Amino acid sequence: MVAVVGGLLIALILLGLFYPGSGAAQVDWRPTRSPEVEYQNELDDVAQMQAAINAKRRARGAGDLTEEHVRAQVSEDLRARVERHDDALVDQDIAEMLAVKNTRRRAKGLPEVTREEFERDLGDGGAA
Repeated sequence: MVAVVGGLLIALILLGLFYPGSGAAQVDWRPTRSPEVEYQNELDDVAQMQAAINAKRRARGAGDLTEEHVRAQVSEDLRARVERHDDALVDQDIAEMLAVKNTRRRAKGLPEVTREEFERDLGDGGAA
């Protein structure tokens, strides 16, 4: 029984691999819309959304939203996000350096340095 079932499975796999054409051709399947139609539908959707947004903006007395305005806003948001990320990395670096410095100071029996003292020393070029 196992050999018969295995043989049928192998025969079906071989039939699928070596039969000419694709599975879509065998069942006569075609996409309902072409990629060009899908692209045009997306453009139409964006235009409708922009018109709706501008109608609401006009109703409350604001100016129309343009593509340039959206691009400028996205650029500003991205710049602010990168700046916040950079600030977070700087804070993390300072915290790690301070932890290492204080570990060494504790090993030598010296008092720990506060973050304010450490940042002041960094601002002075590490002269202390």
